[in-house]
Amino acid sequence: MRLSGNTILITGGTSGIGLELAYKLDGLGNQVIITGRDPAKLKKAQARVPKAQAISSDVAKPDEIVNLFERITKDFPETNILINNAGILREINLHDHSMGLTDLTREIETNLNGPIRMIHQFLPHLKTKVNAAVINVTSGLAFVPLPSAPIYSTTKAALHSYTRSLRVQLKNTRVKVFELAPPSTETPMLIQTAEDTSVIKVEDMVAVALKGFARDRFEIRPGQANLAKIMNRLAPELVLKYLSSPVDRMLEAMNS
Repeated sequence: MRLSGNTILITGGTSGIGLELAYKLDGLGNQVIITGRDPAKLKKAQARVPKAQAISSDVAKPDEIVNLFERITKDFPETNILINNAGILREINLHDHSMGLTDLTREIETNLNGPIRMIHQFLPHLKTKVNAAVINVTSGLAFVPLPSAPIYSTTKAALHSYTRSLRVQLKNTRVKVFELAPPSTETPMLIQTAEDTSVIKVEDMVAVALKGFARDRFEIRPGQANLAKIMNRLAPELVLKYLSSPVDRMLEAMNS
């Protein structure tokens, strides 16, 4: 994939991996457009990447995807790369029945339905471009679940599967399909929800990702994410047990 001279749309570009991708890709000579739900975070992100365009949009809402598409194709018709990065991660105790049904599946709307709908909306436009790409940001948890975050893990496994199918269906087009599966990365999402001891800095993770894009590595699994895939093939019960300790603490707290 060419890393300069593109017009790139990044969902969830206000922090973490999305913001770092925006910063690096802007520095490589691309027009970058970032979206997010929080106007204050959009303003802060644009302060870090002044040349980026910031648009308020929520991928969990289909009508906002349609509105975003209309604006992008009108104001930035050269858009040729879509990075589906927006996501939420929550630890959820499945014994807790106080959570409403809609709230329970909120991660599915953002992490899975959002990218699928974004691609469906933007794909006809991307197919008109000589150099085009879709990049879906999944997770090392696409290969082995974190039981304390069951819905998040489910969405990433499903998005991994969808991405593989999409790549096959687009094999005769000019649209390249990438999957970036980060390991535990030093982002606001991690600080709020995870306790992993093998955390990679977001700058290092994005540097690996960019090298992978440039070399047309269609499934990029930095560090521990690659190990997760290998270990889940060789010793699935062992790796699942390793990731299950947060559930033990969750159950202890519930019973105390």
